[in-house]
Amino acid sequence: MSAVDAAEAGRLETMGATELLCWALGRFGAPALTLASSFGAEDCVLIDLFAELGRFPRVVTIDTGRLPEATHAVIEEIRRKYSLRVELLFPDAAAVEAMAARHGPNLFYERPDLRALCCDVRKVRPLGRALSGASAWITGLRREQSAERAAVPKAAWDERFGLLKLNPLADWTGDQVWERLRARGVPYNRLHDQGYPSVGCAPCTRAVAPGEDPRSGRWWWESAGVKECGLHRRPV
Repeated sequence: MSAVDAAEAGRLETMGATELLCWALGRFGAPALTLASSFGAEDCVLIDLFAELGRFPRVVTIDTGRLPEATHAVIEEIRRKYSLRVELLFPDAAAVEAMAARHGPNLFYERPDLRALCCDVRKVRPLGRALSGASAWITGLRREQSAERAAVPKAAWDERFGLLKLNPLADWTGDQVWERLRARGVPYNRLHDQGYPSVGCAPCTRAVAPGEDPRSGRWWWESAGVKECGLHRRPV
């Protein structure tokens, strides 16, 4: 595992998405790179970019046990289209059982701290296990997605997981994402066509009205604030 110094981080910031992916493949090698994909529109673009390059990193996705069927459908479409091996990560069953026994199956609706606990058990911990030993992980974060993500760099050290985090699409617009998907015939989650700009677990995601904040459909019962599951938040 290695960080990048300020000068190199500045150079990476000037790179386009494909150039940054080429740099990562050359610097670390495909086996040491992990694309953590929720199979949202951005992640499908990243997979297609790797397909163009002819090399794929390790691709993992977290099956929380509460995903909508449309997410499983696009995973299968992508897997078949690109002959791609996708690793499905699952939360520790004993941890989920203990959490549900103590707080109930829908604890996330009760209090923000319980929602954070559910995200931690179902998402953060499985990803932490998957990233153990990796040199860098790749995400589909974009600055346009939310105020919390407005300053996301293309490359930075991830303190939570202890490795380099790359965000090749950080400076892409939503229009660029959809132009790429449509021009290349890339499969995508059909919930996007039903007003879901962001798709997470089924109980925690809903459609948004035109013009609404794209993240407002996530954990909508909580007061306005940070709309993150914990994967992309710095540890406190």
